[in-house]
Amino acid sequence: MEHKTVLLKESIVALKIKKNGIYVDCTLGGGGHSEQILINLEGSGKLVAIDQDSFAIKKSKERLNKFNNVIFIKDNFSNFKNILDSLQIQNIDGVLLDLGVSSFQFDDRDRGFSYWDEAVLDMRMDQDAKNDAKFILNNYTLNEITRVFTDYGEEKNAYRFAKAIKKAREIKELNTNKDLIDVIKSTLSEKEKRKQGHPARKIFQALRIEVNQELKVLEDVLPLIVEKLNPGGRIVIITFHSIEDRIVKKFIKKMENPCECPSDFPICICGKVPILKSIGKKPILPNDDEIDINSRARSSKLRIAEKI
Repeated sequence: MEHKTVLLKESIVALKIKKNGIYVDCTLGGGGHSEQILINLEGSGKLVAIDQDSFAIKKSKERLNKFNNVIFIKDNFSNFKNILDSLQIQNIDGVLLDLGVSSFQFDDRDRGFSYWDEAVLDMRMDQDAKNDAKFILNNYTLNEITRVFTDYGEEKNAYRFAKAIKKAREIKELNTNKDLIDVIKSTLSEKEKRKQGHPARKIFQALRIEVNQELKVLEDVLPLIVEKLNPGGRIVIITFHSIEDRIVKKFIKKMENPCECPSDFPICICGKVPILKSIGKKPILPNDDEIDINSRARSSKLRIAEKI
């Protein structure tokens, strides 16, 4: 399937691109956002495009080969500060993070992101990373698996599924997506089996987040990004599930009002001043036309903040 960039127009407008500015696309993916950023740059304008997936880098280099003001970096964006320091870039004018799985990752059966096809339990965005979903399911303790399913999937049956997985792996190692789905389905009542939606959806989300440490990386990188932004520079973030969105929303709110004084103090004495301002009271959502064209856009939310 061709990769469809989510909230493309909205995110480019949100960046408020300066022609000679320096921008960072932390999640290059299929290169859709990067291409539009580059179209809006001129002169000394520059884009740093980061992705931990070698295949994404390769495909995007082909797509963006007509531009000579883009620097491709194969790395995790958790290393944001070190990447910019190595390029001797002190400050930037905008950053984009699209936290979804790209279509060519999702549709590649060998990557194991989809619960619709039988594939090896992998889910690594960086194929050089050590631990995959198979390792987690066959080596984590019952409590650890339950934690992953609860915290990252918000799965109400986390313990039940984790217990069934532990029991199943004692007989035979779980190797494929089908192995995992069969275990989950074996715990369901007939009534539960008839419910709408795939019963393993939240489990696959939780495993992907744990494999790639997505939430920790997001929490760690946000303050590093703000540190590098020029005044007036913007951070634009597209999330795809409620846990990510809460992290982003909470961070922006904290940067808008960092004061730590008790609420009954008449004046602030901690000296902490606002660093960011939120652009828009609510996140931007995809319209019906985009959802019709790309169903994966349905859960996306775009939040924007500007450095003061």
